[in-house]
Amino acid sequence: MRRAPVGILPVIDVDRGSATPLYRQLYDGYRQAILERRLRAGQRLPSTRSLAAELRVSRIPVLNAFEQLLAEGYFESRVGSGTFVAQSLPDALVRPRARAAADADAPGDSSRARVVGRRAAELVRDAPGRWFGGPGAFNVGQPPVDRFPLKIWHRLVARHSRRFDPALLHYGAPMGLLRLREQVASYLRTARAVRCEADQIMIVSGSQQALDLTARALLDPGSPVWLEEPGYFGARKAFTMAGARLVPVRVDDEGLDVEAGIRRCPRARAVFVTPSHQFPLGVTMSAARRLRLLDFARRSGAWIIEDDYDSEYRFGNLPIPALQGLDQDSRVIYFGTFTKLLFPSLRLGYIVLPRDLVQPFEAVRRSMDLFTHTLHQAVLADFIEEGHFERHIRRTRLLCRERRTALVEALGEHFGAQLEVRGDEAGMFLSGVLPDGVPDREIAHRAGERGLRVYPLSRCYISRPALPGFVLGYGGIRRDEIAAGVRTLREVADPDLPRPPRGAAVAGSVRPGAPAGEPRPSSPSATPSAQR
Repeated sequence: MRRAPVGILPVIDVDRGSATPLYRQLYDGYRQAILERRLRAGQRLPSTRSLAAELRVSRIPVLNAFEQLLAEGYFESRVGSGTFVAQSLPDALVRPRARAAADADAPGDSSRARVVGRRAAELVRDAPGRWFGGPGAFNVGQPPVDRFPLKIWHRLVARHSRRFDPALLHYGAPMGLLRLREQVASYLRTARAVRCEADQIMIVSGSQQALDLTARALLDPGSPVWLEEPGYFGARKAFTMAGARLVPVRVDDEGLDVEAGIRRCPRARAVFVTPSHQFPLGVTMSAARRLRLLDFARRSGAWIIEDDYDSEYRFGNLPIPALQGLDQDSRVIYFGTFTKLLFPSLRLGYIVLPRDLVQPFEAVRRSMDLFTHTLHQAVLADFIEEGHFERHIRRTRLLCRERRTALVEALGEHFGAQLEVRGDEAGMFLSGVLPDGVPDREIAHRAGERGLRVYPLSRCYISRPALPGFVLGYGGIRRDEIAAGVRTLREVADPDLPRPPRGAAVAGSVRPGAPAGEPRPSSPSATPSAQR
């Protein structure tokens, strides 16, 4: 038989030496807890018997206090269920008092707290809208979770649960489980041409923690950091919270324009790049640019932060080797993540560190969350060692290619020459560039109201002018969802799109990436993806 839940005993001060009667102290305590929203509408209250026993008082004052609160409407009684905080309390009565703006710089606040508060407020004002509200078309960060081998994963989890290894219940190593680091090192050396050993790898809770940890370890307030323009919004957030000075450097057909970065900021402390598959334009950094960036880092002492988040998914050619593999001077810090390859809630990623940074990073990690979930690391190590990881990547690579083709074809059918597809040769997303002046953020908000997760391209820019458009993920959605989603997107975007001239081509043009301000092609051609 199912037992009724027991209400949580709140913190109520009872002073037996006070002249105030006990029932009044209980009444005042409960009423204050409700007004301060420590007790919320509908919350179950403990029985009078258990409350009296907990407070070691007679049940009579408890009954008197409850009766008074029931009479005044703070409590409500439900036959056979118990006593609850009333659902019908006015919002104004229980709304917390907002802190006055004048209190923001009160003497009790440290200067550090005020600075962090201002940075956080800046990010809150720039917080994403409904395009990050959850899974669906066209969430950028959603891999093909519908094809993940859950039965295999469950079997591996059950295996470790049955073994009951006490070591998995203790504090883990800040660098991560050695067995997983050995598997990751072997994979990276083979598949990504990364120069590494297991002792250089730190297991982290996804690439966002890798960014935060790197910012803490390397940057001081005001440190200049090059960021790709347009670029990854997560990096912008991490470096902003660290107090870095953001230096946007444009991206063109060859990736990050290193010479432009040197002209803007020759003394950068760090450079953040996504060279294998640039986010969001999808271009690959050329060999000449890679070598020039490494030379700049060697001469200036800058650190290169390479985010290699989805390079396993290339459709037109073999995966591009990592920039880190060309580094002869140990200036590259290399990130990778399993959340884009397996499933987002796994929250496992890794950092490949130059050897002289291992100790500083480990010290910073000890001051943060100490280590990453050990059981998940053990399961993932088995998943890789037994070959399931490689098989999953091969299957989902083909699947993403099919979904990419379906998205490009649907965009060509519904948008025609009004949307220019870029960066569709790799990864799990592409970008669609709209005509100048189209309000992509407003369209994305309207699309969110229709259940779509469309990220506005203009939000990937720090400076202006910015290209309007959409960043569309296709990894986690089926072909039928893609067709329906593009149709809906066209409907919500239609009022803001310029009317195409008669006889315009029906397929959007595809270019691998061009800087903002470059003239658009006058006669769009059919997409290479559609021709394949």
